[in-house]
Amino acid sequence: MAQGSNKKLLTKRIRKGNKGYPIATISFYGPTNLTASKLVCAVFAFDGADAEPMKKWFSTLDIRKSDKTIGEVLAFIEENGAKSVSTIDGIIGCPHEEGIDYPNGEPCPECSYWKGRDRFTHELIH
Repeated sequence: MAQGSNKKLLTKRIRKGNKGYPIATISFYGPTNLTASKLVCAVFAFDGADAEPMKKWFSTLDIRKSDKTIGEVLAFIEENGAKSVSTIDGIIGCPHEEGIDYPNGEPCPECSYWKGRDRFTHELIH
C-alpha cells in the first residue's frame, strides 16, 4: 500500500460514525501535546462493558505518522469485529500509567508538561 493509505482507511472508518457495538476507541498519549509516543486501541462490546480487548503501541517518533502501526490498529479493529471506530483529536495525556509507572496521586516525574494540566483542553488547572 502507498504511504499514508492506512491513515486514510482509518479516517474513513472514523467518519462513518456510530454504527453500533462493538466500538473501538483510539487514544494517543505523549510526553507533551506535540508528539504522540503511545497509541491505545480498546474494544467495547456493549454500553458499560470493560475495555476488552485492549492493545498498546509505542514509538520514539510520532506514532500518528506510522503507516505500519496504523495498519496494525486497523487489523486489530477488524479482528475484533468493531462496527464503529471513535477517537479524540490530539494527545490526551502522558504515556506513563499512574500506579504502574509512578505512584498513584502523583504527577508523572518524566512528563512535566502534563503536571497540573487538563488532559483534554491542555490548559493549566489552577
